[in-house]
Amino acid sequence: MARAWSLKSRPNGMPLEGDFEMIDLPQGPLAEGEVRIANRWLSVDPYMRGRMNDVKSYAPPFQLGEAMQGGAVGEVIESRAASVAVGDMVQHMMGWRDEAVTSAAFVQKLPALDVPCQAFLGQLGMPGMTAYFGLLKVAEAKPGETVFVSAAAGAVGSTVVQIAKAKGMTVIGSAGGSEKCDWCQSLGADAMIDYKEDGSLVKKLLQAAPNGIDVYFDNVGGEHLDAALAAATLHARFAICGMIDVYNSGHATELRYLPRLIGMRVRMQGFLVSDYMADAATFYRDMGGWLQAGKLQSQETVLDGLDAMPEAFLGLFSGGNMGKMLVKV
Repeated sequence: MARAWSLKSRPNGMPLEGDFEMIDLPQGPLAEGEVRIANRWLSVDPYMRGRMNDVKSYAPPFQLGEAMQGGAVGEVIESRAASVAVGDMVQHMMGWRDEAVTSAAFVQKLPALDVPCQAFLGQLGMPGMTAYFGLLKVAEAKPGETVFVSAAAGAVGSTVVQIAKAKGMTVIGSAGGSEKCDWCQSLGADAMIDYKEDGSLVKKLLQAAPNGIDVYFDNVGGEHLDAALAAATLHARFAICGMIDVYNSGHATELRYLPRLIGMRVRMQGFLVSDYMADAATFYRDMGGWLQAGKLQSQETVLDGLDAMPEAFLGLFSGGNMGKMLVKV
């Protein structure tokens, strides 16, 4: 019997393991055009927290008692679609379960790149695309500029660090703890801020970037966004990818330096990676080239088994991951 995680109750603040419940999935023959996939790797991502609230957003909320969704990579074990064959490795959005049945129109065969298949949930998947397009398209970061990235040890942030260095930029990152900061510097970050240490984040950033920052890649919001505003140079560009600081609290931190947005003519833009999917070929070309040139490194935090999904998800909010958080089924 196939199994999946469902949302048992809507979290109030930080989710609890009791908010999740394992359910059995109905079994039956495939309809014409459908495929059955044995999931091998499952992704957890911060945006999923927003889908646990019953509010209108860019992604529909999870329905109570129904199987949740998320990024996954798996092997096709049955097919009634001419475009997808048994044995194909595919990427899709029917995660949080060990087996998926869906239309072949909703799966993508993995590109023919010599990398482990789970890479397409990380550096060569949605997190990597988010880093690439957010930095280069949204923020329009250029060689020689100074980039500040929050959550620099996460799946998106660590890729931003490496893309920025590959493009000839100065990179300042923020992460929690000396181990994560050291790892980010091994990826090429020119300076790291340990936000868990005592002291003003604003002062730490201004010390690391005495001439200010040209680009801010925001994964966090809150105090990090305020510090970036304090350090912004004239015509700085902010790519707003995520605000993990407020996903559970439901309210934003006061931005004391927000008025600098006007005087420094800062451009602040939120974005979704889906806005840039039409240019995916450019992403694979550049990222593939950097991988082959040894300019990109990946790090994964892997938990084993479908039962570990809630633990993996909650680990995103407690700093439990370095690089991409994955569950191996």
